[in-house]
Amino acid sequence: MKINYIKGDATNPPSPGNKIITHVCNDIGGWGRGFVMALSARWKEPEMKYREWFASGENFELGEMQLVQVETDIWIANMIGQRDIRRDKYGNPPVRYDAIQKALAKVSDTASAINASVHMPRIGCGLAGGDWIIIEKIVEEELSAKGIVVTVYDF
Repeated sequence: MKINYIKGDATNPPSPGNKIITHVCNDIGGWGRGFVMALSARWKEPEMKYREWFASGENFELGEMQLVQVETDIWIANMIGQRDIRRDKYGNPPVRYDAIQKALAKVSDTASAINASVHMPRIGCGLAGGDWIIIEKIVEEELSAKGIVVTVYDF
């Protein structure tokens, strides 16, 4: 299966059936820039649940994923795939490809269980500083190759 690329708003997937919207979060509890602003403008629960998760400290670490149901057929996957919010002392961006892969594997399991398609912006490529060529391969491996319909949105 190939990834579908469309122009549009990833917070408003037009496809029928169950949908999971994925995005990358940082591991320091910060929420306030990038795609999360579009999520927060539409639903309050993803930010609220992310902040509660951070405060609890329970499994709040790179590679983990939190699923938040926001509508009858829409879930948001808060995936921790970004270390901090700034480049490290060597100039490396915050993106952590291995953590994104681990979190997407969990999204894949959930999508299969509830027969959901997966929707996302170009995760990990904005504030996290990732390379879409690398992330696209991870998305293909963890989702598309397993028969999950994936749509990537360019705004």
